[in-house]
Amino acid sequence: MLKQYTEYKIICLDALTYAGNMETLSDVLDNPQFMFVKGDIADQVIVFSLFEQEKPDIVVNFAAESHVDRSIDNPRIFLETNIIGTQVLMDACRKYGIKRFHQVSTDEVYGDLPLDRPDLFFTEDTPLHTSSPYSASKASADLLVLAYYRTFKLPVTISRCSNNYGPYQFPEKLIPLMITRALADQPLPVYGNGENVRDWLYVEDHCSAIDLIIHKGREGEVYNIGGHNEKTNLEVVKTILRVLNKPESLITYVKDRPGHDLRYAIDPSKIHNELGWLPATKFDEGIKKTIEWYLDNKPWWEHIVNGEYRDYYDKMYSIK
Repeated sequence: MLKQYTEYKIICLDALTYAGNMETLSDVLDNPQFMFVKGDIADQVIVFSLFEQEKPDIVVNFAAESHVDRSIDNPRIFLETNIIGTQVLMDACRKYGIKRFHQVSTDEVYGDLPLDRPDLFFTEDTPLHTSSPYSASKASADLLVLAYYRTFKLPVTISRCSNNYGPYQFPEKLIPLMITRALADQPLPVYGNGENVRDWLYVEDHCSAIDLIIHKGREGEVYNIGGHNEKTNLEVVKTILRVLNKPESLITYVKDRPGHDLRYAIDPSKIHNELGWLPATKFDEGIKKTIEWYLDNKPWWEHIVNGEYRDYYDKMYSIK
């Protein structure tokens, strides 16, 4: 967004939980058009104070607890961040007046599709049918956003995207986890038989879609963002091994995740027909670019693996 709109001021509000990494922002921290604020979106005092001070025009809620396994282990934090945090942000938007509140959601709110019906896809009219505490918290937030639109006339939009991948992704997610473990010749844990299907979306394609929605999307509407890049988890892992020239013997099958969704697949016709968006990055191209990034930026993810990334904020702001 800073490259696309040189006149915009971008404010990043982040709680810097376990997945928050200030090193990701190192290239923009000195940019006068960028401002970082450490804070929790569920903290009304911090949020309202920031809105009072900065008077934002557009608010995009990327902030979420998003790892399904963690939601199974500890659901509460998902409800606090994903639901209460969304409510606090929207209340601030109501009080201080904004042109658009955009909620970044997920295709997981739709549940899953059968593996033997490749003709079926999620549309914006697909009923919500959640499988995990994570997806339930995101669906709850979506319903709250639409309620604020109807009750308070808050100018909102929602996007539901498929699985993202690309640079800077925290290494607990499938693709960076497999890349970093393969590079270390460690076993690659694959749930069940690896046949679960996901629709993969390169992160820059996701950002370009959000850019279109917040500027040109219709208020009160939901837009599905999909990559038309369906792959089984096993296909993804084998592709990574092939590009890295690592043996498939590294693959280790582990007990399946409880309630593991079978298949996600998005029909992005609405955003294409209304806003002209299509994903620009095919999976084979995107996965190669992603692997190259992790190869070229080893210090970034090595700092995460060994925990040093947690010290970066303190070093940047001289906090003892």
